Amino acid sequence: MGTRAGGSSNGGRRRNGGTTTAAQPAAGAAMRAPDRTDTARDAQSGLSRAQRLELYYYMRLTRSLEERLVNLYRQTKVVGGLFRSLGQEADAVGSAYALDRSKGDILSPLIRNLGSMLVQGARPAEILRQYMAKGDSPTRGRELNIHYGDLVRGFIGQISHLGDMVPVMAGVTLSFKMRGQDRVGLVYVGDGATSTGAFHEGLNFAAVQRCPLVVVVENNGYAYSTPVAKQTAAAQFLDKAAGYGIAGERADGNDVLATYQVTKRAVDRARAGGGVTLIELLTYRRKGHAEHDNQSYVPPGEIEHWERENDPLDRYSRALLASGDVDSQELAAIDARAQQEIDAAAADAEAAPMPVGPDALVGVYADPPAAEMLWFRSGVTSAVAVHERPAGWGTHDA
Repeated sequence: MGTRAGGSSNGGRRRNGGTTTAAQPAAGAAMRAPDRTDTARDAQSGLSRAQRLELYYYMRLTRSLEERLVNLYRQTKVVGGLFRSLGQEADAVGSAYALDRSKGDILSPLIRNLGSMLVQGARPAEILRQYMAKGDSPTRGRELNIHYGDLVRGFIGQISHLGDMVPVMAGVTLSFKMRGQDRVGLVYVGDGATSTGAFHEGLNFAAVQRCPLVVVVENNGYAYSTPVAKQTAAAQFLDKAAGYGIAGERADGNDVLATYQVTKRAVDRARAGGGVTLIELLTYRRKGHAEHDNQSYVPPGEIEHWERENDPLDRYSRALLASGDVDSQELAAIDARAQQEIDAAAADAEAAPMPVGPDALVGVYADPPAAEMLWFRSGVTSAVAVHERPAGWGTHDA
């Protein structure tokens, strides 16, 4: 597995958010703080100044990357749906940052957890190529948005069925335990997924087996268009933890440091053999289920209230400036760096070729790795020869 603190790089940045030992400073000219302050710890979070700036970088990169995807979507260059995490960047970034890739920790994201994948090492260029279904995208144009995985960098490809990644990650983390590996898994679910059988079965199994698993419930107010109050009678999702006999915590998902801290405690608990923790993160989805959703089900003024009063980037930038060891010029430099990276990534993605037909077979059939065109017609002559023109075979060489 790749590492951050252990020596290998993550796009030129390093961190150690998954252990209780002193963390390594972030690398990279735009992120590095002066040596005299790099080792200073924030008393509450336990993170160095450089690490706190790195959290800001990942949040800014997530938002700016999604804003570019919106532009491409409106130009019809994005194939399929576009799913935003606007207003939820802190919960994905802060929670993923608590994992330790040097130990082989792994996560399973959902469609609104782009930030967690960037923390684990995904690059803007591959995200853009994936959304644009390019031939050199991670899935070679055969799958859309962020439905892909990379076990080396520590994220598992998601599936759309709600709650189903909980039993998958229960199995993954059970393998960690059976092999005696010092590894932890993290899986994200939305509030709606907690009402599914897969969530219940997976969480119950992981609890009984004391798997080193962290289950993050992102309570963003809506399961597509259904508000929380109409899909569960529980006062809070945290209460569900007691029914499985596992630890549970609740935190402000729009506070990246609070999210990091609560997840760090759960990761440490799992690594020490304490089993599963269910974390409820309170956040808000300021965009619809996907870009096509006009959010007509949201009460007037609700979105504007969250944007004005509880934007995670605004809150965190104010906190950094109030700390006294970060100035606005540094944050502006990080903003500019993120924008430059996305500009370069977008140019790369737009220049990439679209896939060709035979690419659909690569990686599906093990032997041979690719098949001849119209292989399914091979040896079939009766009905085909009598009733079909050559053009019907997909060719025009009659």
